[in-house]
Amino acid sequence: MSSLLPEPVRRLAAWCVVLLLVTGVVAVLVWLCVLFQTAVTPVLLALLGAALLGPLHRRLVRVHVHRSLAAALTCLAVLAVAGGATYIVVTALVKTGDQIVAGLHKAGQDLAGRFGAAGTSLEDVAANAKDLLADFGGTASSGVLTGLSVVAQAAAMGVLSLLLLFFFLRDSDRAAGALRSLAPRSTGDFVEALARRAFGAVEGYMRGTTFVALIDSVCITVGLLVLDVPGAVGLGALVFVGAYIPYVGAFISGSVAVLVAFGDQGWATALWVLGVVLAVQLLEGKVFTPMIQSRTVHMHPAAVMVAITAGASAAGVLGMLLAVPVVAAVTGIAAELRARYAPAAGPATE
Repeated sequence: MSSLLPEPVRRLAAWCVVLLLVTGVVAVLVWLCVLFQTAVTPVLLALLGAALLGPLHRRLVRVHVHRSLAAALTCLAVLAVAGGATYIVVTALVKTGDQIVAGLHKAGQDLAGRFGAAGTSLEDVAANAKDLLADFGGTASSGVLTGLSVVAQAAAMGVLSLLLLFFFLRDSDRAAGALRSLAPRSTGDFVEALARRAFGAVEGYMRGTTFVALIDSVCITVGLLVLDVPGAVGLGALVFVGAYIPYVGAFISGSVAVLVAFGDQGWATALWVLGVVLAVQLLEGKVFTPMIQSRTVHMHPAAVMVAITAGASAAGVLGMLLAVPVVAAVTGIAAELRARYAPAAGPATE
């Protein structure tokens, strides 16, 4: 039967079969990850933490610190930084919360005065904030067990992520041997090379993104402090966290900063804040990111946006955070495959 079909049709059919098989495998993997999200999420978070903190752990090991002690110190550093950042953000929000709410209320009044009915929604939300909180509290009180269950689950996932991070850091020197033991003997080198390239891409992405996020956060926080915008430290922390979600995070955090500035000091300050945010984002896109991540994996913006959308549909905000590192790993694997097979195909094309 195949001899009755022309060669282009047979090739098209073969490619269709391959695409269907790959799509089916990917769909099953995604389904399994969503089904076992409680177990998969700590593993992925620990891997991202290991990619980000691996250099610190290796530096401690190089100065003759025991691997277990170095991993423990690295995890303690994570706890200290996360706890300190949380304390700073919570303190800033508590001190300036009334100013931010008042600013939003004023922004709603200004919008309602300028745009009529189209601007009343923000004013209504700000004016009825107490009623909304009271209603929310009543609803929450009726579902205390559910809320406690969610908090307990999140705490358990956080503890498990930290423990896995400790083991991933401590036993990172055994990862290559473990991969070789799982892979067939003839493909051990190939599997190890793919894994190293994928993890290296994620490691470079995490380090570069963290450094860029820190620069963005510091620059925008300084701008907000100069413009005397309430909650500048908290908004700067929001910028830092949002930087881990490319494009979407910067848009959301920048919009919040502009809205708070508009509500507190009016259009002039809001425009200045908008200028600061746009200037920082422009520097990030044209200077910081190319310079810092020039030696790591490069991803097309379209691929990043599709990955973020797919991650959001699969696992919400957590999926948005994990989508781009997964794409970075896939891009690293693709680069390794090109490096291995492109030279063999090169002479045939000349």
